[in-house]
Amino acid sequence: MADSKNETSYREIITKAVCGKGRKFSEATHHIRPPEPPSSILGCWIINHTYSAKKRGDTVEVNGSYDINVWFSYTNNTKTDVATQTVSYTDLVPLTMKDDNVISEELEVYAKSVQQPNTLEAVISEDGRSVDVQVEREFIVECIGETKVAVAVNPQGLIEEYPIDSLTGEIRDEEFEQIDPNFLQEEIDR
Repeated sequence: MADSKNETSYREIITKAVCGKGRKFSEATHHIRPPEPPSSILGCWIINHTYSAKKRGDTVEVNGSYDINVWFSYTNNTKTDVATQTVSYTDLVPLTMKDDNVISEELEVYAKSVQQPNTLEAVISEDGRSVDVQVEREFIVECIGETKVAVAVNPQGLIEEYPIDSLTGEIRDEEFEQIDPNFLQEEIDR
């Protein structure tokens, strides 16, 4: 029988942890049909972006929408107007990191737009009646679930107590004298 003082034992702790991650960059082309045939495009911007996410198998489905505003001239560049259209999209973000040791099937899913929908290009279509708007967007997603982790337990408690009075945050003069200001340079020179 092993000596209980030297025997390492483990405890299982149930905790929430990131059990899946993914990232996806997307481009899409939307066709906006203004009330008048455009003569030229004066500007294009995207506003009111909203989205939600849910896990679907080995992917996270991000559903969202935004408004595309196209400022254009018409009637041989003598008048201007703004055409607005709300577009919807669905992006399937594959989970490139997955942990299958999740206890619960209920996962919290978080999505973050690291690249808000942005206009790359807006041009008058070949038929001259609509505007083709090329948009980019990018998401990162995380799935958080309950999992177990094993931690080693020292049956004797802490090996060395950390003195509470050393947690004042003050640095004494002798501690400053022990600092080598060139330690980084020595590593670089090697």
